[in-house]
Amino acid sequence: MLLRSVLPVLSLAAFPAMAEPLNFDVANNSAADLTEFYASPVGEDSWQANLLSAAPLPAGDAVSLTIAEAAGCAYDFRMVFADGDVLEQAGNDLCVLSSYTLN
Repeated sequence: MLLRSVLPVLSLAAFPAMAEPLNFDVANNSAADLTEFYASPVGEDSWQANLLSAAPLPAGDAVSLTIAEAAGCAYDFRMVFADGDVLEQAGNDLCVLSSYTLN
């Protein structure tokens, strides 16, 4: 009987933990609309999907974003504005950072 209750626990321990979502707010206090926002784990060679794919973030507005299956806490950001400007910010700790403000 003891063997039956231990085996399921051991088999569950063999699987990696599921990735948890990371939520954070972005406030666009700049003069231009934000059209694209990318967040990729530090060290990745390419950017993940645009988190603003549904609609641009107008100047003076804010939005809540979610990385559905986060790979750790450290993320690099890439932001593209309607006027063509691009801003990259490296090493953001999303386990500590709950909001990000663009000025």
